[in-house]
Amino acid sequence: MTTEYQKYYVPAQSPWPIVGAIGLFLIAFGAGGYVNDVTKGESGYSGYMLFAGVCTIIFMLVGWFRNVIDESMEGLYSSQMDRSFKQGMAWFIFSEVMFFAAFFGALFYARMIAVPWLGGASNNAMTHEVLWPTFEAVWPLVKTPDGTTTEAMGPWGLPLINTIILVVSSVTCHFAHVGLEQNKRKQLTFMLGITILLGCVFLALQVEEYIHAYREMGLMLSSGVYGNTFFLLTGFHGMHVTLGTIMLIVMFLRIVIKNHFTPENHFGFQATSWYWHFVDVVWLMLFVFVYIL
Repeated sequence: MTTEYQKYYVPAQSPWPIVGAIGLFLIAFGAGGYVNDVTKGESGYSGYMLFAGVCTIIFMLVGWFRNVIDESMEGLYSSQMDRSFKQGMAWFIFSEVMFFAAFFGALFYARMIAVPWLGGASNNAMTHEVLWPTFEAVWPLVKTPDGTTTEAMGPWGLPLINTIILVVSSVTCHFAHVGLEQNKRKQLTFMLGITILLGCVFLALQVEEYIHAYREMGLMLSSGVYGNTFFLLTGFHGMHVTLGTIMLIVMFLRIVIKNHFTPENHFGFQATSWYWHFVDVVWLMLFVFVYIL
């Protein structure tokens, strides 16, 4: 009795890993130096290093994904390779979950542990008197240690509109995926185009929200722990929405221009769909814990 095994494609040596490592090195040192220069009010070369690192990473991504797409379209990948891609994407999304879990954990610590502690809870009255006698243990903290008072961003307005937009975009993305599985190309392109449009509208409204927060509410990244957690969570989420929108645009161009993907072979689109749904779920959690509670 013999057992047949599928051939596992082993790619040739590639320059892209070392190119990516160089890009990450430039970003790490450039970002650290740039923040230090801004803090000191200086103008150094760190900003140029950061920009060079970002350009290097973009160059690496374009080249590496182009190679992967060409190999896939040439039929070099087996079902075993597809499983490897799916597992890799699943672990990538899991790492993103842990990334946001760290920020939500910081928010939980600030609200449930640090704020009550500074307010004198749990027999910490002495700590309250010594560290911050005028501190009031209420959330959100709109009064910073230097006495500056800001406003908290309410949930009803642009945040609610953006929530509806992302929920609808998740629905349209799902129906685009269904259209691909059923080989309905018109449904696929239409629903995918609507999803991209909704993603762009979300980003535009978030920029408008930031302008409103900065100019009219006095809410900035330096506005204490509330400003920190608000801008870090919403800002990093906005960065992920930007990345997801770029991925959707690439899928749209591949479908419209190259006629890529079939009901049987469409992992690239499937991975992008997973990522977009993940981004939507994170926003729902963010909307509840940052804006409402």
